[in-house]
Amino acid sequence: MNTDNLNPDQQDQLLCMMLIQQHQQIAMMGLGKMKNPGTDKIDRDLPSAKYAIDTLKMLEKYTKGNIPQELKGFLDQTLTTLRLNYADESKKGDNTDSETEESED
Repeated sequence: MNTDNLNPDQQDQLLCMMLIQQHQQIAMMGLGKMKNPGTDKIDRDLPSAKYAIDTLKMLEKYTKGNIPQELKGFLDQTLTTLRLNYADESKKGDNTDSETEESED
């Protein structure tokens, strides 16, 4: 990616957007919505998804009032989408959770 034509503030905004996208992808993999590129499989892991969502929530909290409007909108939209998907997946239960399997023994 060539960022030579961007000023330092634009570069920081791009990096922040990439950070949001990385956590979005981690959450979507944990929700079983996309393949894990390392395994090329759908690996549903709700605790991992929750961790990624909570990380974005923390980012939202600590950047409040100090983030460009378009970036705030992107973060808000991403969080809303992830939260709705997480709620939907949570209702289905998590049969792949090792803690659940252990507690049944």
